[in-house]
Amino acid sequence: MAGMDHRGAHAMEHAMTGALGPYPMAREASGTAWQPDASRHGGVATMAGGWMLMGHVQLTGAYDWQEGPRGGEKALVSGMLMGMARHDFANGSVLQLKAMLSPDPLMGARGYPLHLASGETANGVDPLVDRQHPHDLFMELSASYSVRLSDRASLFVYGGLPGEPAFGPPAFMHRQSILDSPEAPITHHWLDSTHIAFGVATAGLVVGRVKIEASRFNGREPDQHRFDIETGPLDSTAVRVSYNPTPALALQASWAHLTRPEQLEPGVNQTRWSASAIYTRPLGRDRWWSTTLAWGRRRSEGRSFVAAAVESAVGLGAWTLFGRAESTQNDELLFVGGHHGPAFDVAKVSAGAVRDFALAPHLTLGIGALAALNFVPRALKASYGGDPRGAMAFVRLKID
Repeated sequence: MAGMDHRGAHAMEHAMTGALGPYPMAREASGTAWQPDASRHGGVATMAGGWMLMGHVQLTGAYDWQEGPRGGEKALVSGMLMGMARHDFANGSVLQLKAMLSPDPLMGARGYPLHLASGETANGVDPLVDRQHPHDLFMELSASYSVRLSDRASLFVYGGLPGEPAFGPPAFMHRQSILDSPEAPITHHWLDSTHIAFGVATAGLVVGRVKIEASRFNGREPDQHRFDIETGPLDSTAVRVSYNPTPALALQASWAHLTRPEQLEPGVNQTRWSASAIYTRPLGRDRWWSTTLAWGRRRSEGRSFVAAAVESAVGLGAWTLFGRAESTQNDELLFVGGHHGPAFDVAKVSAGAVRDFALAPHLTLGIGALAALNFVPRALKASYGGDPRGAMAFVRLKID
């Protein structure tokens, strides 16, 4: 398989079984999450001494502009570098090792301006509001081992430091419906912020098109030190049921109880629920369409807040068009005396496009842009200057 082109690698992913069970390899997404079997993967693959090796690089340089008194501007670099090593045993068992690194910490601890985003801290004292935090340098260092029970069933274990527990849909930067957008969703801390957990142990059972799994993990959000590897007790629990009824559709429902997830609220636990549907289908040889519907709810100290998102993208050969609409109930937009303020219903829509140019085999350069409009209630319009707009221009380098 050494030197195979993208179409060859894509065909291989649909011919090989997954690392966690007897289903198409293309079904596997971030952590142990599932996506539709019809999904496309990026990566360069080769064989070495009984191991299949795959690698993927995506680096994005962007200029971000957010309107109004709570906005700002920033040039930033984001992306990921991923590597995977897989060994298949004669009895059908599979060992897989994965690593994913991010350049996000280079943008600084305060991340980049993003209206209506919240959820972490840059200095361990003050919350980040209207800014997206950078992800840690180490996004995943994990290992999994699966045992085939039959042609339709398997048992697996997965561990990561960091890793992704069994909660929510695949992380947003891995969802085909929106991975071409360099902008993080404001629903991140409802749907998939647990994708970097510093300590995860997951066990699961696959039977045909159904997967049931449970995780124990360190529920604390990563702190403001983005270059280190943190440790902590596996004090939180997640359970997820996934079902792929057709090659084009992936469904999941999950629940998690997080012990003291927020650094600035050390005594507060949180319960989360999530449900999502991902629909992906090819539209010809090099064209495709992918859409995700996702819902999340989090509850702490007797208060519940809901978020929802719909995102969609269509690949038209060299061009990719993408868009997202999302809403949240957020009590972190106005802090009063260091405490959460009232909850507000806010929403956002964004749309953009990227044009890829082939520079060499496995190497492409993309040039793109997006525009966004944020919707805030009357009580927030004065501080935001109305319904503020946002935009990003970006260039993207991919090796896959």
